[in-house]
Amino acid sequence: MTVEMLMEQQKPSGDVVIKVGDRIRVKESVVVYHHPEHRGEAFDLKDTEGEVVNIATEWKGRPVSANLPILVQFSKKFKAHLRENELEVI
Repeated sequence: MTVEMLMEQQKPSGDVVIKVGDRIRVKESVVVYHHPEHRGEAFDLKDTEGEVVNIATEWKGRPVSANLPILVQFSKKFKAHLRENELEVI
């Protein structure tokens, strides 16, 4: 079974598929500690907007099942890996 098949099975019907280039908003509380303006402090990404720059489905040509597959660019200096259920397309 491929990663795409596994990902398709996990999606509830009717959901919008997130793809590279989509503008998104973090809809759930996600706390990170690597934000450049709040380094080492807890920072909640809820309601923060960004752009999807990558979706981790393969590495060196082999399929992978990443825990946090969606890479989002929030600012010039800040990116974060997130789950699809934490995001909404805007």
